[in-house]
Amino acid sequence: MSKNHWNHWWPLLAVLGSVTSLGVGTSLAKQLFPVVGAQGTSALRVGFAALILVCVWRPWRWPLDRRQAWSLLRFGVALGGMNLMFYMALRSIPFGLAVAIEFSGPLAVAIYHSRRPVDFVWLALAVAGLALILPVGLGGGATLVLSPVGIACAVGAAICWALYILLGQRLDHVPSGQAVSLGLACAALLVVPFGVAEAGARLLAPGVLLFGLMVAAISSALPYTLEMLALRRLPPATFGIALATEPAVAAFMGMLLLNEHLTPLQWLAIACIMGAAMGSAMTRPGARSTSPDAAAAPAGQGMEA
Repeated sequence: MSKNHWNHWWPLLAVLGSVTSLGVGTSLAKQLFPVVGAQGTSALRVGFAALILVCVWRPWRWPLDRRQAWSLLRFGVALGGMNLMFYMALRSIPFGLAVAIEFSGPLAVAIYHSRRPVDFVWLALAVAGLALILPVGLGGGATLVLSPVGIACAVGAAICWALYILLGQRLDHVPSGQAVSLGLACAALLVVPFGVAEAGARLLAPGVLLFGLMVAAISSALPYTLEMLALRRLPPATFGIALATEPAVAAFMGMLLLNEHLTPLQWLAIACIMGAAMGSAMTRPGARSTSPDAAAAPAGQGMEA
């Protein structure tokens, strides 16, 4: 492969690598649930990810004023809530479906900010996908009824993801490395107490700590690094389309690593939500631009789970 071809393809491969790494890391994390619970697993993942990224980015190098500190705190709370609610959803619903439901958060933000006629097509497609998942209508009558608590947690994660994006847009004057490292540190302040309350001293077992560190590296530090490498080299449409494969990758990882097998209607639901996310990415204003400002909007989406 020539150098030009490699320069063209490696950013896209980096995004796909980020999605795959996130899927593998989260599938591995779910194996900790019997030992430390969902809250304990989330605490290990967020806590270690914060430590890794704080050491890498050394955010203390940049001073913060009071407004920036308050914005970072709110951003971190949204990030922590997103992670905690998502892991709690995984206790009772399949990985792929949890990701598909969670994707409705950023999709709603994108459609709301655009509000063009074509966006109603993507909205209808997303609603159709959710109707096939939720325990009402077609999904409830023809397929396995999912846990209402699990679905509520996944919807909560979707809301937190939407807030994470909206609050992240207010950090435009904060360097990205400082924003995500301090944001994760604030997220850890929210999530770790829940983990301690759930698992207590079990979190300090050497095997658990080592496994948690591995999960944090695979599902947080590596995906974020890959996305940041690719983000400014890909048009937002291409980035969004590649990122929209995450529900399918999650479903495949759930089947491969967790023995979670979905029904045909549930696979169709995932396809609908992916189609809505890809369509929204392709038709977003400025989607073909490669300018840094245009590419900044999707930043950090790999941190959602």
